[in-house]
Amino acid sequence: MAVPGLRMLVDGVAASSVSATDRGLGYGDGLFETIRFRAADAPLWPRHMRRLRESCARLHLPPPDEAVLLGEARTVIAGLAQSVVRITVTRGSGARGYAPPPDARPTRIVAGFALPMLNADDYRHGVRVRLCRLRLAEQPLLAGMKHLNRLEQVLARAEWDDPAVAEGLLCDGHDRVIGATMANLFAVVDGVLVTPALDRCGIAGVARAEILSAQPAARVRELKLGELAQASELFLSSSVRGILPVRELDGRPCAAGPVAHALQLHWRGLGFPMEAE
Repeated sequence: MAVPGLRMLVDGVAASSVSATDRGLGYGDGLFETIRFRAADAPLWPRHMRRLRESCARLHLPPPDEAVLLGEARTVIAGLAQSVVRITVTRGSGARGYAPPPDARPTRIVAGFALPMLNADDYRHGVRVRLCRLRLAEQPLLAGMKHLNRLEQVLARAEWDDPAVAEGLLCDGHDRVIGATMANLFAVVDGVLVTPALDRCGIAGVARAEILSAQPAARVRELKLGELAQASELFLSSSVRGILPVRELDGRPCAAGPVAHALQLHWRGLGFPMEAE
């Protein structure tokens, strides 16, 4: 099925499909990055590339040429004032079976999309979030990476269809908070900015990394579900959506606070405007 407005390059050639023997399709054997652009620039590009390089090393994948990726990204978003680029790198095609081919030739997919609508009211007052029933499995060898197997997130997102709920909160099997289906979570607990440790599962987002760099006093630690009721602020971070305060968690009201609003100013300073601008 054609996707309206989609522009895609596969290994540098305009195309809309990959081989049925590609290991990304067959086994989820690969990685992806979702990068927000303003015109031809992506302020968080270095962070995305760092995570991609490190993840490729962990999966024993040859890393793609970053200059080639940037050129292809600019090609697929040409003419768009604000856009999102998804870069997918798979191990390429291979014979049946899990064993990685010794002479892997990775597949490189670069797709461009217009930036989705962003609601200015969500940034001022926050979004509604629910707790998902699904619990994330622990796998330290994959923790932090943005690998292609997103079935947990697919099943979690299928738990609700209420358009008033913007996100679903995810925990592991020990009720440790990990993040949201498409974002990382931050909480202000006893005056300290905290974000969950992601050494067992979850995705270490580039927006999360930017916040931790801007807020050196922030703590990365285990965050139990019960602590959220004591937090003075909750907010989400996403490389596409930016900093979103949480106004309600499972019916319990929260308030958009000064830490989230200060980080929104930092985000704007990076070159990411709010929808109202």
